Amino acid sequence: MEAKAIAKYVKMSPIKLKPVVNLVRGKDLGEALTILKFTPGKGSEIVEKVVKSAAANAENNFSLNPGDLYVAEVYAHQGPTVKRWRAGAKGRASLILKRSSHVGVTLREK
Repeated sequence: MEAKAIAKYVKMSPIKLKPVVNLVRGKDLGEALTILKFTPGKGSEIVEKVVKSAAANAENNFSLNPGDLYVAEVYAHQGPTVKRWRAGAKGRASLILKRSSHVGVTLREK
């Protein structure tokens, strides 16, 4: 059995999320939540929220024991990029890219 949770259109670049995601891949649920709680930065808060959501899905939808779960898959993929511009030197426009991400977590039983 496995339980999934996905957060789409997160207003953060996947480059900032991927180091946090790599910390919890393959860890037990309790250990992963502890790592995310004490990791600084906004990226850890987002990933922690998705992991907690997947744990709640496992417990409520599939009647799985949270003590037996581990993080099987976790990813932070590129979402759509919003393009904005800012006035540059000599009347030019410089491009601003506001990137977003899709964060997904899959929990499985040991």
